[in-house]
Amino acid sequence: MTETAPVLARVEGRIGHITLNRPKAMHALDLDMIRIMTRALLDWREDPDVVAVLVDSAGGKAFCAGGDVRALVEPENRTGDYARNFYEEEYRLNTLIKEYPKPYIALIDGIVMGGGVGISVHGTRRICGGRALFAMPETGIGFYPDVGGSYFLPRLEGEMGTWLALTGARLKVADMMALGLATDYLPSDTHAKFVLELVTVARSAEDVAQIIDDYADDPGPRATGVHAELIRKCFSADTVEDIIERLEDSEDWAKDQAAILLRKSPTSLKVTLRQMRLGQDMAFRDCMRMELGLSLKFVAGHDFPEGVRALLIERDNDPHWWPNSLFAVTEEMVEGYFAPLPESEALTFIDEAC
Repeated sequence: MTETAPVLARVEGRIGHITLNRPKAMHALDLDMIRIMTRALLDWREDPDVVAVLVDSAGGKAFCAGGDVRALVEPENRTGDYARNFYEEEYRLNTLIKEYPKPYIALIDGIVMGGGVGISVHGTRRICGGRALFAMPETGIGFYPDVGGSYFLPRLEGEMGTWLALTGARLKVADMMALGLATDYLPSDTHAKFVLELVTVARSAEDVAQIIDDYADDPGPRATGVHAELIRKCFSADTVEDIIERLEDSEDWAKDQAAILLRKSPTSLKVTLRQMRLGQDMAFRDCMRMELGLSLKFVAGHDFPEGVRALLIERDNDPHWWPNSLFAVTEEMVEGYFAPLPESEALTFIDEAC
């Protein structure tokens, strides 16, 4: 391990400490980072000297702004095994975190989106500083909310998860806590002292919980509560078209949400709504198996590389979606995204591969 490694993994005291270390890339996850994290978590899982894991980032504007999607749309990576390896290993890591037998603590300050949500929201404690900003903005780049979004988003109260999934809306820490996306608020200026106490004092999982509780503070009132009933009413509709119609027939804030939806990939919107409805009744591992199939189909399709080009590479903010209207995205097209992968290509998990 070196200070220039993309992930720093070490044991400090009795804490396994992982630090994301690509600040210029806003700590976006690539395959090397996923592999370093996975190896560390597996090493520490059976180590009696490690009582908990802490994941943070080395400064900058983000905890983790997502996956490194630019690499995924490079021509050589779209036709080879890179995308499959990336998503298989990322989803295995998400599952390892979800099922980890020791406390897994994510210390989030700054942007946490997409893949960054996948390495935090499934943990035991999700601690946010005042700069925390959550979003799952994938429909804006012709993708869908993966990394377990099929599981945790539909389980949020009152269709909040459907709203977040379709619009890519951003939440600050009070709303993250109100919805259960975060468990604790620690003011940003206490994080360094908190980490120091955690690695020098904690000797058990109980010590870890007590130290977090001692530092926890009140983030203040949530912002989305005023719109909660409107979100529930509009986003409970059976189709994206009906959601938009309900929004357009409501107050100005709702009309703004409709306008946001109409700028997203029509295919992404319809697939994501189906994903939300299916995922609410699925076990976590089944969600991850479904997501591998969805991700590989999106990478091989038109809208994902086009969205990444328009919003992240050339930044003209003018993606040319195909199909370019909700009407043109048929039920058969949506169903095709959910066709199971052949058994030989289905996602396997770390314990199954052993």
